[in-house]
Amino acid sequence: MWSKRRLLSVVSVLSMAVLLGSCTGIPSGITPVKPFELSRYLGTWYEIARLDHSFERGLSHIKANYALNTDGTVRVVNSGIDIATKEPRQVEGKAKLARNLDEGYLKVSFYGPFYGSYIVFELDNYRHALVTSYNRDYLWLLARTPAVSQELKEVFISKARALGFDTDELIFVDHSGQAD
Repeated sequence: MWSKRRLLSVVSVLSMAVLLGSCTGIPSGITPVKPFELSRYLGTWYEIARLDHSFERGLSHIKANYALNTDGTVRVVNSGIDIATKEPRQVEGKAKLARNLDEGYLKVSFYGPFYGSYIVFELDNYRHALVTSYNRDYLWLLARTPAVSQELKEVFISKARALGFDTDELIFVDHSGQAD
């Protein structure tokens, strides 16, 4: 017979595993890009639009840089400018392919052993990308340049809406005055 304490420990561990696993899943109806070449995806991407979330709230000039580490993981550096203080903010994490080497499905971590999904589900010749996470509360339009055409934005909104994202809540990131 198990003690109450041991049973509680087992339930806690199993609950944590389910919780962590749910953050690295793929939303139904979303298919990661395949074939995907990680080496071509590396480099700088500018955030053009996103759904709001706490870890980028209040930032402008947001971009991400992806570089290969010697162990095969990817160094992720997200940066932006705090709109209120005009001070730069930066966070560093790591990513790794979640399943297959040729699939745009990665796991990313900024906080120790905790990973979240990073799913590239649209990719235009490695110039523009649509990315989500484990659910439709997360959506990004990324580009290799800090500005894209209105036509591309409209195509992005149309594709995202068709896949069930709440495009009425999109935030378009300010990159005005960007020197890159």
